[in-house]
Amino acid sequence: MSFKPRIATTMGDPAGIGPELCLRLLAEEELANECTPVIFGNSTILNQVAEVSGLTPPQCILDGADWQEEMQKLERPCLLDLPSPGISAVKPGEHSVEAGRAAWHYINTAIAAALAGHVDAITTAPLNKKALHLAGIPHPGHTEILAEQTGSESFCMMQYSEEITATFVTCHVGLNEVAKLITSERVLEVIRLTADALEKLPERPSQKIIVLGLNPHSGEDGLFGNGEEETAIIPAINAARKLGIEIEGPVPPDTAFLPGRRAATACFVCMYHDQGHIPLKALAFEQAVNITLGLPIVRTSVDHGTAFDIAWQGTADTGSLLNAVRLATRFALNKTALHTVQP
Repeated sequence: MSFKPRIATTMGDPAGIGPELCLRLLAEEELANECTPVIFGNSTILNQVAEVSGLTPPQCILDGADWQEEMQKLERPCLLDLPSPGISAVKPGEHSVEAGRAAWHYINTAIAAALAGHVDAITTAPLNKKALHLAGIPHPGHTEILAEQTGSESFCMMQYSEEITATFVTCHVGLNEVAKLITSERVLEVIRLTADALEKLPERPSQKIIVLGLNPHSGEDGLFGNGEEETAIIPAINAARKLGIEIEGPVPPDTAFLPGRRAATACFVCMYHDQGHIPLKALAFEQAVNITLGLPIVRTSVDHGTAFDIAWQGTADTGSLLNAVRLATRFALNKTALHTVQP
């Protein structure tokens, strides 16, 4: 029998659409021919969501207390039923300590399983940052959790789709914090991670990377901003060029995403969260996949949030999750981790 990767899929915040997405994933017969999805979640919530939304409850369940040996024998989609104290108190669309703790437990268990080789990749359903905060967890999202738990110091977020792809120098920080985090070292680090990842992703029209400026008109030769382009972004671009990376910039953000530029560009290096997420979600909201670059394991994710307004209603779109699982499968089959080997 040919190798079929086991893809750990975390349920995310149980009060959001993650449980519904996981139920639909378990029922995807065609996908089960490509990989073995394993939901890292909880049967109480999944059975409850299945009942109220008319979906099929999990048919294959592993006991979360002693699962490592059984995991190696899995040949069909399955739920790893993890203990979640107070989970019965979770309500759809409501922030809670219990939901935050449960989501934290699911992702940490999946990371440990990937590091130990029990699964071949991780795909994540969305977390809720407020629920994490209520549970006393300081991290703003998956990217930072994964980096800490894997001991990764050089990492960044990539949002990937066939229409448009972007990586981010900063991500989950306020706008007033962005400028001080734009250093030539960090910009070059993200460029290198981006170039490395592009070699392993599905073939693009080119390998060209465009780096965006931080300020309007990319600073207008120092007129706008505090010289971020001149002191950080341009030196990083020049250093990348010397490494043989095909690169252009800094390009003014307001013209960077025009159709002609998108067609000729493999990836845009963005300085902050909304600079890249706005065009991505306008152009590829249901197809885009979030990838964490720089980890020793493969991690992909949906490119959307917990959608509390439609939680447990049976109406959530699975496009992003299915794309994320398929991309994780591709990397697992190639035994590819998306990290740059430092000199």
